[in-house]
Amino acid sequence: MRGLIVTSIAQFRAEGNQKAACIFVKKGYTKYNRYKTRRRGSPCQSGAGKREMRMFSNQPRKFYRRSPLIEVICQLRFPSILTINSVEPADFQEAIRAEFPQYARRQDAAPPRITGLGSPNPKVEQQPPVTNHNFVSEDNQWKLNLTKDFIALSTLHYPGWEEFARQLDKPLATFIQLYKPAYFQRVGLRYVNIFSRARLGLEGARWAELFSPAYTAPMQEAELPEDRFLNCACDLTLKLDSSCQAKVHAGPGVVKRNAPGVPQDPEVKFIFDMDLSMTGNTPCTLAAGALETLHGHSTRLFEGAVTDRLRDAMEAG
Repeated sequence: MRGLIVTSIAQFRAEGNQKAACIFVKKGYTKYNRYKTRRRGSPCQSGAGKREMRMFSNQPRKFYRRSPLIEVICQLRFPSILTINSVEPADFQEAIRAEFPQYARRQDAAPPRITGLGSPNPKVEQQPPVTNHNFVSEDNQWKLNLTKDFIALSTLHYPGWEEFARQLDKPLATFIQLYKPAYFQRVGLRYVNIFSRARLGLEGARWAELFSPAYTAPMQEAELPEDRFLNCACDLTLKLDSSCQAKVHAGPGVVKRNAPGVPQDPEVKFIFDMDLSMTGNTPCTLAAGALETLHGHSTRLFEGAVTDRLRDAMEAG
């Protein structure tokens, strides 16, 4: 079982990405090797360097003691496996129960299907609900979701990429062994960052001093107060290489708390939400390489977004 994914994530890193990266390139994906090597034709190659540095950075990955991350989610989508929706995943639970002892099940509403488009009488057909199996760690910091269409791991307390990958290894390997998905249609990695100037001791700083002009261009005008901007967020979809892309939402806003009776926080914070994905049919044996590639892209995006002043406030280790 451990040879499916556990060793592939670990070995992909431990072997210097050499063997796994070579397989990855042969299958049509972009090699991840600290971004020192590029495939010909990649939009990230050095010929586009001057444009790239405005939004991307090749600075080495850092650990921030005052990290703005509030949630990290990894999701892998696969062709529907109907037995997950109709049969309790008892064998799957037993394999991961030591790490995820809490279990709950909910029924998620499925989007309706529209038939007869282009005809005089199109119809909207309601679909049966989707069973979402939830497995939660004892400390409630880690949650694993399994449906007929995807498996996902999320955490509200991100300890770093190596530990996150370790937490994913066993559930993903078990899932592949038990359910044998044909391939992964989408491999996704999402990082939700919320920056608080008060928490970082930057109350007097403007957002334009803390983030790249790629995300704060309208606020670069020093004579225009920030509170004049009622909405200054941007939503971008970026092509990262031949098979990867990122949807980025960036901008100031007030974070609402949905829990009843909880007082609202009036502070304007900066949201930087990166949703990276690799599409196409990724073989199960290459899922680890896909995640390593997405994680590498996320580092370049994040470091390209923040300024040195913000890095210092986050206390890079």
